[in-house]
Formats: sequence, C-alpha cells, structure tokens
Amino acid sequence: MLTVVILTKNEEANLPRCLAAIPDRYPIVIVDSGSTDRTLAIAESRGCRIYSNPWPGFAEQRNFAIHQCAIDTPWILFVDADEIYPEKFYDWFESGMSGDDSIDVLMVPSILYLREKRLNHAPGYPIYHPRLVRRETVRFVRNHTGHGEAVVDTCRIGYTDIPYDHYFYHGEIIEWMHKHVGKAAQEVQLKPTAGAVMTTRGRLSVLLGRSWLRIAARFLYHFVLRGGFLDGLAGLEFALMFTWYEATIYVQAKAAAQSR
Repeated sequence: MLTVVILTKNEEANLPRCLAAIPDRYPIVIVDSGSTDRTLAIAESRGCRIYSNPWPGFAEQRNFAIHQCAIDTPWILFVDADEIYPEKFYDWFESGMSGDDSIDVLMVPSILYLREKRLNHAPGYPIYHPRLVRRETVRFVRNHTGHGEAVVDTCRIGYTDIPYDHYFYHGEIIEWMHKHVGKAAQEVQLKPTAGAVMTTRGRLSVLLGRSWLRIAARFLYHFVLRGGFLDGLAGLEFALMFTWYEATIYVQAKAAAQSR
C-alpha cells in the first residue's frame, strides 16, 4: 500500500538512521542526484531500489519519483534523509488512512532538531509539508520561494497531528550558509505558482514583500514571539541563522534592483 521515497545526495551521515526508522515491510526507493560518498552503498545494503537523476529541484525530483521509478503502490511517502518518521505514524496509516478515499495529499507537521537538540518553540509550529501522496492524482510544482515544493490545488488535502523529526542541522555552518545563499537568490522575488496550494506562512511571506523590516521581524518572530528564548542557546542560534538568511535575501534583492 505504501512506498517510501528518499531523495539523496551525499547523505552517508544521515541515511542509516533514516532507514533504520522505516519498517521492513515497506519498499524503499532512493532517487540520487550524484552522491560521491557511501550513500548508495548504504542504500544497497538495505535493499533499496536506486534511481539516478541530476538535481532539477524538489518538485521536479519528486515528480520523477512518482512517474519514472516503477512505483505501483497507491501511496508514496516522501522522507528526506535527515528525517525520522515515528512508528506511530506508520501504524496510524495502516489503521485507516491507507483506505481513505477522501484525500490525495497528507500534510505532515515537522519537529526541528538543531545539533540534536529538539526545538520546542523557536521554529514556530506547526510547520506542514506535503509528504504522503496518492500516486495517481498528485503532481508537485515549485512553491512561491522558487526552491520549495507545493502540490496542485486540484488535490484534496488532509492533515495529521503526528509529526516527523527533522534533524536539519548538525553544526556545519559554512556548508549551511553556502546552501542558503543559493536559496536566498531564488527568493529575491516571491512568485506564487498559479494553481498551487499555499500554506498560511507562504501567503504571509508574499504579502510582506521584501522590506528591510523583515530582517528584524525574523529575529523577533523566532526568538521572542514564538518563545525561542525558551529553547536556550539552541533557540538563539536558530533565530540568528534565519535572521542572517533573511538579510541575505534582502541584500541580493537590493543588488538585483540596482542592476536593472
């Protein structure tokens, strides 16, 4: 009834824990975009089916998995290599969700971990992502940021309150910053995709535009309004990281405007 799909590139540090949390009864498909470390060897040792496709973006890579990887189960669960789904989620799926004909996409909340510390406040929960999809009816498109993904608005949406754990950052700050400079460049101009489902956060982000006030607002949102200070130093680190990211978007937006 369910195939798990993991998108990978050089995930040898994260993949073993991710795979260990997936019940043996589910087939696993790896869509790799050019790993040069032990990622594929780790996947092979678990018996995963492996496909390769150069990285086209999250939405396009998920569509590749849906349409090009010979998946025949009705449902697909997309799990990133740094994410862990609890056994409770799979049990809930099997107890009734698998036979639910009323939805095409399940929005699943995440809990973020920074340096292995659970952030209970700073990120601002709930944070939902379209993760469990009906194979025959769902198509992904790029969301308003240009680098994230959304589903088309013809899909019937459902929600669960069972979160997955997202170990998004282990302390590799230079690598994280390089990655987010590229993401910031894509977010210089927020362009909602016609016909795509938007989250409340996405609609608010587009509404606010690219004012410099967003830089201070980002810190206040994570550290003060959402209680990031209650997460201690980890909460402060999270707030500073994403304040830097907001400032990076602003600087690139100003440079783009001046070059016109």
